[in-house]
Amino acid sequence: MNRIRRGLRICRLSFLGAIVFAIAGILIACGQQAADPSEYGGAAVDLTVVTDIEFSPGAKAGQAVFAGNCAACHGAGAAGTYAGPTLIHQLYHPNHHSDGSIRVAAAAGVRQHHWNFGDMPPVAGISPVQIEQVICYVREIQFANGVFEDPSLLPAC
Repeated sequence: MNRIRRGLRICRLSFLGAIVFAIAGILIACGQQAADPSEYGGAAVDLTVVTDIEFSPGAKAGQAVFAGNCAACHGAGAAGTYAGPTLIHQLYHPNHHSDGSIRVAAAAGVRQHHWNFGDMPPVAGISPVQIEQVICYVREIQFANGVFEDPSLLPAC
């Protein structure tokens, strides 16, 4: 009987060890795909953003949509994380990445082309109206943080 109990204990420990090993492997794999947000293409980026601004009604709605669908990768205030880039950067200036490019990225995803975060998948379940609200939010927070200074580049929100 003791032999059977000892065998069962070894099986349980082996099983738990396999689970721990698998979880560690997943965490390591995820860590390898994520990048350090302070090393965007070798250039240091200040991830501190001004977020205490008065948003338009459309941007306020977009802030909530962004928080629920985008912030996990792009960070609170669009400041970026280890999983996705900041949107408070000249690369996302409206004249470089138009509102149309944001629409396409949210609806269909986009291949990696500026940073080392991997491809962006499409945002599941986001509606065209919600995408427009996110665009309002992103553009207003970019404007507040000096990504662009021309208010005519702000969408009507």
